[in-house]
Amino acid sequence: MSRIGKIPVKVPSGVKVTFLNEEITVEGPKGKLKQKFHPVITFEDKGGEIVVGRQNEEKQAKAFHGLYRNLLNNMVIGVSVGFNRSLIVNGVGYRAEVQGKLLSMSLGYSNDIFVAIPEGLSVSTDPGGKIVISGIDKQRVGEFAAQVRKLRGPEPYKGKGIRYDDEIIRRKVGKSGVK
Repeated sequence: MSRIGKIPVKVPSGVKVTFLNEEITVEGPKGKLKQKFHPVITFEDKGGEIVVGRQNEEKQAKAFHGLYRNLLNNMVIGVSVGFNRSLIVNGVGYRAEVQGKLLSMSLGYSNDIFVAIPEGLSVSTDPGGKIVISGIDKQRVGEFAAQVRKLRGPEPYKGKGIRYDDEIIRRKVGKSGVK
């Protein structure tokens, strides 16, 4: 049995989960999420927690078992607590600020970069160079954070660029002086 798939998903109070027409719908205080699922997966509500099962022992069914359990768990966490991803902008003259529905960044290029903030996500910045992306969908939060980081990835010599808050950049030694 799938090690991840057999762990029940705990549903906090205030979160409503429904399974209808091969679609999971999770509603909570922060919003509503939907996800289609494969018919080989079964869901059983046991009052306060949901047990995910499968109808057969085929390899694909085993893979779907853990996948849909984690997707359901992420949806429940998203509508109840939400997800955050922090980025740090590091470099002389590098800065980021939110202007309405746009994220404006000065990253050492000749022009500023403007990135549209996707619907359902919120972005906040502070003067210290920190960008916090938050939302209820873990995949969308992570994808947008990756797109922002890709605009100016961290470089190993001076550490300039955009990096994740929990990311450690391995620094390299520069050229040594010729004698």
